[in-house]
Amino acid sequence: MLVYTNSGLKCGIFGVSHLHRRDCQFSSKRTWSLTCLPACLDARNLTRHCVRYTKMSSEVMEKLGSNGVVKEHLQDFSIPSSYETAMEALSSLITSQKRGAKSSVGGTYRKLERMSEYLKILGLEEQIDGLKIIHVAGTKGKGSTCTFSEAILRECGFRTGLFTSPHLIDVRERFRIDGLEISEDKFLLYFWDCWNRLKKSELQEKVTEHLPMAPLFQFLTLLAFKIFISEKVDVAIIEVGLGGTNDSTNVIEKPVACGITSLGLDHTEILGDTLGKIASHKAGIFKPQIPSFTVPQLSEAMDVLLERAHELKVPLKVAAPLDNRKFDGLKLGLSGDHQFINAGLAVSLCKCWLQRTGNWEKLFQNDIQEADLPESFVRGLSTAHIPGRAQIVYDTYPESNNSFEVFENSCGDLTFYLDGAHSPESMEACAKWFSSAVKGNQISSSSSFKLKNLEGVWGNGHIRHGSGSMEESNKLIKQILLFNCMDVRHPHILLPRLVSTCASSGTHFAKAFFVPSMSTYSKVTSGATIPSDICGRDLSWQFNLQMLWEKIIHGKEVDTLRDKGAKMDNAKILPHEFLYEDASRCSPADNYFACSAVMPSLPLTIKWLRDCVKQNPSLKVQVLVTGSLHLVGDVLKLLKR
Repeated sequence: MLVYTNSGLKCGIFGVSHLHRRDCQFSSKRTWSLTCLPACLDARNLTRHCVRYTKMSSEVMEKLGSNGVVKEHLQDFSIPSSYETAMEALSSLITSQKRGAKSSVGGTYRKLERMSEYLKILGLEEQIDGLKIIHVAGTKGKGSTCTFSEAILRECGFRTGLFTSPHLIDVRERFRIDGLEISEDKFLLYFWDCWNRLKKSELQEKVTEHLPMAPLFQFLTLLAFKIFISEKVDVAIIEVGLGGTNDSTNVIEKPVACGITSLGLDHTEILGDTLGKIASHKAGIFKPQIPSFTVPQLSEAMDVLLERAHELKVPLKVAAPLDNRKFDGLKLGLSGDHQFINAGLAVSLCKCWLQRTGNWEKLFQNDIQEADLPESFVRGLSTAHIPGRAQIVYDTYPESNNSFEVFENSCGDLTFYLDGAHSPESMEACAKWFSSAVKGNQISSSSSFKLKNLEGVWGNGHIRHGSGSMEESNKLIKQILLFNCMDVRHPHILLPRLVSTCASSGTHFAKAFFVPSMSTYSKVTSGATIPSDICGRDLSWQFNLQMLWEKIIHGKEVDTLRDKGAKMDNAKILPHEFLYEDASRCSPADNYFACSAVMPSLPLTIKWLRDCVKQNPSLKVQVLVTGSLHLVGDVLKLLKR
């Protein structure tokens, strides 16, 4: 049973905090004809992904049965599972096998030229200008700023479309209509329409070696435009994927407003190794005379933004961070002090959008002063939500089947704190949030309790409650780190930043577990798919992370694991007693580590943690999951199961 602290319980346990008063809709099942199936796929291979006849309506079966291509499959009472087939089709569009690898896309067109050609093929070239777009680039806070903006304008009564990346569990998370991810039925409708049009053009030699099939992110960007145009949204908030100048989303020529969030060193292998070079890429989304906003930046970055704005005659303004003291202690829906920077930018973008579309006067009739926030803005800021960013999940085993009762009464023996931080700045923000959350100072207002009367940290990184009125006053609390990251993310910077920031707040990890993610960069899967090869993966990178961790803890190099010739398949499920083992027993010289472990797979790690708290009623485990959005998404996928 799961309880999400940053989701309401309006529609079962996975409700939303606010449903649009005008467009609270639930999808209904849709019947599909053969035109919704992928063009140019071998029909013989479609039987690999099937659903039983009993799960399909007779109307669907009747329509499919009238077509000879699938008629033979109906004899076995099974048809293709279109969603899984769509995921396979998406995976075929991946052109690089790992982050940072050079794309293998050929052709004579440049990326944005290709995007323009694709838009023509899909019939979207002229319609895209009618989307009334807010376009946002940046290093840190892009997704948060877009999410705040979407929530604000939705609360103002507009039909919103939000395109963000990456997704955590299911690709449909990238496309949100009125704050809700697009339904599976609608996703498939628009997906196969785009896919078939491009494939049909390929057969007609419109898409040739000069214009190959769109790679993954370009296809998803095209799909976003298709969805938002078809769904007739009032506003589309579009997050840049990477950089700005050459990003697929930069095919947008006439946005209503542009925003650039905080800039830092990330994707340096592509964007450059200085703030100036990175700022130049981000400023590529500026359009002549289109109002643009940014946040306070280091001078190296700000100088580049100002120069580019001057060249294009762009009115560039710096949005001040939101001061919650001026707004009756406003509590943002997204946790962390840094979110007030993103919220300030979102407010400026939304005000500009409302003014330039002629809606500000209609809504507020100039009754709102420039320095004030309308109530709809406050509602949007306080209800915004992003999974996997400063998210708390209580993993409980209640006796009651009443989800409302569980939410009110559960305090959970096993709690996951999830944040996909993967840059030095975001890791520091994550550490501050986690330290504050586990001490009860900044747990989401929807959580069911706060930890109080904390008395000191034991040498083994766990805490006991002092005297208090809570039933669990005698619980033993252990903070655990569950970590993974890609090698290009510089863990030698991330992990020390995490440890030192947590330690400065009195938070210490009893154990650290290093585990490979389930998802891979080279495959798109549905939220229901668990890879079958997770137990046989190379763990050498995780052992490297463990050695780095031991060096941080012991203050010296630890190379004994490799020196002793230990095999990389030595990771195994540990006895539950390992959780209580004192760090003083750690003996790197003997290849024995009491502070950390490499776990063979993520599902086994989750099971091990659950078993630990089940076997010891006096134990409370608080697990920080960070370092990778892939890891965070995989944990959420497992917890939902």
